[in-house]
Amino acid sequence: MTLPHPPVSPAGADRTFQVDLRGLVDLLSHHLYSSPRVYLRELLQNAVDALTARRSLEPGAPADAFGIRLYADGAVVRVEDDGVGLTEADVHTFLATIGRSSKRAEQIAEQRADFIGQFGIGLLSCFLVADEIHVVSRSARTPDAPAVEWRGRGDGSYSVRTLPATARPRPGTTVTLTPRADTDEWTRPSQVQTLARHFGSLLRHPVTFDDGRGGGVPVNPEPAPWARTYPTPGARSRALAAYGEEVFGFAPLDTIDLDLPAVGLKGIACILPEAVPAGRRHGHRVHVKGMLLSEQAEEILPEWAFFVRCVLDAESLRPTASRESLYEDDTLAAVRDALADRLRAWIARTAASDPDLLGRFLQAHHLAVKSLAVHDDEILRMLLPWLPFETTDGHATLDEFARTHRTVLVTSSVEEFRQVAAIAAAAGLGVVNGGYTYDRELVHRLPEIRPEVSVADLDPATLTAHLDPVDRETELAASAYLALARDALAVFDCDVALRTFQPASAPALLLDSREARHERTRSQLAREQQGGVWGDILGHLRQEAPRAQLILNQLNPLVRTAVTIDEPELARTSAEALYGQAALLSRRPLRPAESSLINRSFLDLLAHALRKDS
Repeated sequence: MTLPHPPVSPAGADRTFQVDLRGLVDLLSHHLYSSPRVYLRELLQNAVDALTARRSLEPGAPADAFGIRLYADGAVVRVEDDGVGLTEADVHTFLATIGRSSKRAEQIAEQRADFIGQFGIGLLSCFLVADEIHVVSRSARTPDAPAVEWRGRGDGSYSVRTLPATARPRPGTTVTLTPRADTDEWTRPSQVQTLARHFGSLLRHPVTFDDGRGGGVPVNPEPAPWARTYPTPGARSRALAAYGEEVFGFAPLDTIDLDLPAVGLKGIACILPEAVPAGRRHGHRVHVKGMLLSEQAEEILPEWAFFVRCVLDAESLRPTASRESLYEDDTLAAVRDALADRLRAWIARTAASDPDLLGRFLQAHHLAVKSLAVHDDEILRMLLPWLPFETTDGHATLDEFARTHRTVLVTSSVEEFRQVAAIAAAAGLGVVNGGYTYDRELVHRLPEIRPEVSVADLDPATLTAHLDPVDRETELAASAYLALARDALAVFDCDVALRTFQPASAPALLLDSREARHERTRSQLAREQQGGVWGDILGHLRQEAPRAQLILNQLNPLVRTAVTIDEPELARTSAEALYGQAALLSRRPLRPAESSLINRSFLDLLAHALRKDS
C-alpha cells in the first residue's frame, strides 16, 4: 500500500512547531522538577496568584474574604480558590497554549512582581501524577460571564465548554485531578496534607484541607513566627528558637532576626550549636511570598557563613523556571551582601554584650570566624585576640598567649610545630602552630591589634640558638661518637650536634623543615638526571640544600651512655636508633629509607643485647 505524500508547503513558508506533550512532561519530570510532589506546589501557587489578582480588583474586601481549599480522598485531588478566575477567551489563550501565563496579561502586567509564578508552565506539572486535568473557572472581572470548563489530557488534546452559572456560583477556579494508580505516593490524602503544610505553611492567604471525613483543617493557621506579636523580647527569642528547632532539628545557639525592607525579606538565622566541616555549606529554606521555594538554597549567604541555617521569606527574589532555586542576579547579590552584614553585626554585638555566648560560639565555629577575619578588618579587630590557637602553652587565645610572650613565634606547618613544641616550651619560647588554615596569616596580624607584641616565623636556627652548648671537654670526649653518627646519617643529609636542653627525658631533637626536604629531594633528582633535560632544569633550580640537624641532649642518661660507646658498629647503630626515634616523635611522614633504618637499628640493638646476655 502506498501512503500519500504530505502536502508540500511553498518555499519559505512559516510553519508551527508540533509539541509532543508526553515528551515534554517527561522532560519536566526528569530535568526541571526534582520530584512529582511539585504538582501541589504549582497548584497552590496558581491559586495564590489568582487571589493576589482578585485582591487588586477588590482591595477593600475583608482579609479573610478569599481563600484556598484543598480536597483529597484517594480518588481525586482538588484545589479550589476564590481568585480572579478565567473567561472562555482566557481559557483558550492561556490554558491551551504551553508556556503562556495569564499573569502576562496586559491588564495586570504592571503587577507582575506580586505573583510567584512567571513562566506559565506550572499546570503541566499536574501531568506528572494524572492523565487529565479538569478546570472549572468563573471570572471576577466579568460578573455576568458564565462558568467555563476545560479538560486537558496527557495526549495533548483538550476540550472547552461553557457551563450554567450554578456550576460555579462565585468567581474563582477549581482544578481537579484524577490520579494515576502509580502515583499514590504523592496523591493519597495524608500526603497531600503533608505537602500542603510543607509548601504553604507561610502563605498569607487562608488554606484549608479536607480529606472527605469532616470539615476543613487549617494548613497555615498562624502567620510566620517573625510576623507575630510577643509580650517581651525574651518571649520572641524563645519562639524563634523553638521554630528553628522545629524546622532544622537542632536547638540554635542563638537566633538572628533578619529584615531587609528594600526587598521585602524577613526571616531568621539559626546559629548551629556544633562545629561543621570547613567549607561545608548548608542549604537554607527560602520562601517567596510565603511559598516554599527551596530547602537547599546555598546561594543566599556567602561561603564563610557555614555556621548558620536560615529560614527566609522574600518578595523580590526571582525564582528559576523550576521555582526550586533562585535566579542569580544583582538583587540576589545585594541580598547576600546585606545578610552577610547582619551576621557581622550579630558577631560584633555578641562580642560587646555577651562574652559567655561569644565564647560558646567561638568554641564551635572559630574556623568560620577565622576565615571571615582574614578578609574583614572589623571582625579581625574585634575577635582576633579571642580566637583559640594551638600553642606551646596548650590551646589558648592570642590575648592570653600574648600576656606571657611578647615575642610570638609561628611555625609554617603542623609538622614543624610538633617537632619543636616540647623543646620550645621548656626553653620558654612562645610558639603558635601556624599550620592550620588561616592561622599563620592571622597570627602575623596580631601586632595590628596588640602593638606591644612582635611576631616572627620560627626557623631551626632560632630554636638552636636557645639550646645550651656543652662544655669543651664534654664535646671533645664525644667527638669520636659524633663523627661516626654524622657518617651513619649522611645518607639523610643530616648533621649531628650535642647540646643540653629541657626536658631531660627527650634524648634527641630532629630539626628538618618541609622546604629543606623538598630542596634535598630536588638536588638528588638533579644528580640522578645529570646530562638530561630534566637534570638541566633541576640544576638551574638547585640551591644550597639545607641539612637536617639531629640535636642530641647531653642531659639525657641514654645519650650520655651512647657517646661513650667505643665499638664503631654499635655506635653507628645507636645513632641510627636515636635518629629514628626523633623522626617518629616529629610525626611527619617517614621516607622508605627511614622506615627501613628504624627497623634495622631496632633489630641490631636487640641482637646486641642478646649477645651480651649470652
